[in-house]
Amino acid sequence: MEHFHVRVASDRLAFSAAHFITFGKDQCERLHGHNYRVAAEVSGPLDENHYVVDFVALESLLREIVGRLDHRVMLPAEHPGLEVSEQECEVTVRLGRRRWVFPRDDCVILPVANTTTELLARHIGQLLIQSLRGRCGLSPGAVRVELEEGLGQVAVWRSQGL
Repeated sequence: MEHFHVRVASDRLAFSAAHFITFGKDQCERLHGHNYRVAAEVSGPLDENHYVVDFVALESLLREIVGRLDHRVMLPAEHPGLEVSEQECEVTVRLGRRRWVFPRDDCVILPVANTTTELLARHIGQLLIQSLRGRCGLSPGAVRVELEEGLGQVAVWRSQGL
């Protein structure tokens, strides 16, 4: 039995963002940033054009996804001890006795419990699957996302049997 997958990784699949990781219910790192790089693999059968998915389309979808994160403060919406409240022009974040206020347009509030590289890779992968289904009409057999937050520091998320 044959198996096919395609992979995209390029300098155009990068974004810079700020975040902090929380530990437990009331501890966290200082706010800091990374220059992230994304690579993705999509597995599945060949279509009528003998593609799993067109490289250009796959890279374009990923660029859209990472573009929503670029130059933003990434905040977790599902952390049990973190309070994130949105106002018209700002976002206020509270954790224990700490408090941050950010301009609303500078933030992206993500459906994750923490902004770890692992959960960010999953978030990007889930958005990619949605885009492949909705925009390309593709139901991939598997999707694998690598997210590098620094040289040699890579988290990998994989979903199969979609």
